[in-house]
Amino acid sequence: MKAEIIAVGTELLLGQIVNTNAQAISQQLADLGIDVYFQTVVGDNPERLRQAIEIGRGRADLLVFTGGLGPTQDDLTKDVLADYLGRPMGIHEPSMRVIEELFSSRGAHMVESNIRQAHLILGEGSDPLDNSTGLAVGNGIEDSGTLYMLLPGPPREMEPMLLGPGTAWLRSKLREERPLYSRVLKFAGIGESNLEAALIDLIDGQSDPTIAPYAKEGEVALRVSTKASSEEEAAIKINATVSVVAQRVGEHLYAQKDVPIEDSVVELLRNARKRLASAESLSGGLFGELITRVPGSSGEYVGGVITYTNLMKHKLLDIPMSQLEGDGAPGAISESTAKLMAENVMIITGADFGVALTGVAGPAESEGKPVGLVYFAVAEKGKETVVYTSHFKGVREMVRIRAVKSALYRLWQALKA
Repeated sequence: MKAEIIAVGTELLLGQIVNTNAQAISQQLADLGIDVYFQTVVGDNPERLRQAIEIGRGRADLLVFTGGLGPTQDDLTKDVLADYLGRPMGIHEPSMRVIEELFSSRGAHMVESNIRQAHLILGEGSDPLDNSTGLAVGNGIEDSGTLYMLLPGPPREMEPMLLGPGTAWLRSKLREERPLYSRVLKFAGIGESNLEAALIDLIDGQSDPTIAPYAKEGEVALRVSTKASSEEEAAIKINATVSVVAQRVGEHLYAQKDVPIEDSVVELLRNARKRLASAESLSGGLFGELITRVPGSSGEYVGGVITYTNLMKHKLLDIPMSQLEGDGAPGAISESTAKLMAENVMIITGADFGVALTGVAGPAESEGKPVGLVYFAVAEKGKETVVYTSHFKGVREMVRIRAVKSALYRLWQALKA
């Protein structure tokens, strides 16, 4: 079954709100085995909405609408679709009672326009979709072989309706559709282009399962998907593909679920009963922020210091000023300073691992060193400290996040060793 999502609202076209509904709907339809081929955004204009319906009906079996079910005159979705299908509109009495009771309980006057939220497109194959968190009733319609599902625009109303009565209605209309099963593989320490190059023959020759890479800042994901009649059948097909991927780029594969690398790092620390501390310069606490986003990370992360200036590196991490300043000094942005930062924060805090980052985030060079130059070190009790050098491209925030994600990857490698 092919589907198209039609989001209705001029505020979407103006960029006043973000269309998060399309993502939620696409994910749910995929889980049901329904392929979303198109997403359309149309303003609160009856003629353009009618055009969108006409186009969508010609290329999809299911049209899913969000928005335009409210009480105001620009909430036109039901009106336009009813007119397009040549169907009458009526009142859904259960919804009408909810609206009346709400206004009565508040002692407020209900204006005529509020009745619009109880409107329902009538006729054979039309079903109401209850709204458990709002007032506007949804609608599911089967007409001349095409399915139409009307959902409210606010996400707090749309998602419960979609996942509850909307999904139940769709299941009742599905016949031999097989659900789509997916697994997300997460990689670090490798860029999207290099990952694709390593797997290009699989990507070019894919049929079932399908594989698709996509990048996040400092990480890359690979979605492996297949349609199957059961979870067990899907697992057999997906596992075969994952095995091939792992043979080629397993040293970068940190998770088989959609989690950031800091989650995997904390999990490895927890399993090994090890504790971590950090010392940051250019990243300004971003490393510690990502680690502490992980629930329960206080058991593994003892803390960190932000030593942005040389004075703080000297006072808090006991790094000699002769290391940081003066003729012939390596400077704060150096391999040897990163090494001392990682080792000293580990010693001072009593942690098992120390991670340090120092470098030039930009916008201008520092100590005569270029923007994007970063040194990060991983110290571990009883082992030789390892220092890495990288040159990151991009604006200041891109350099910082890429540096932190790279440091997390190197820590992950150390924990996996």
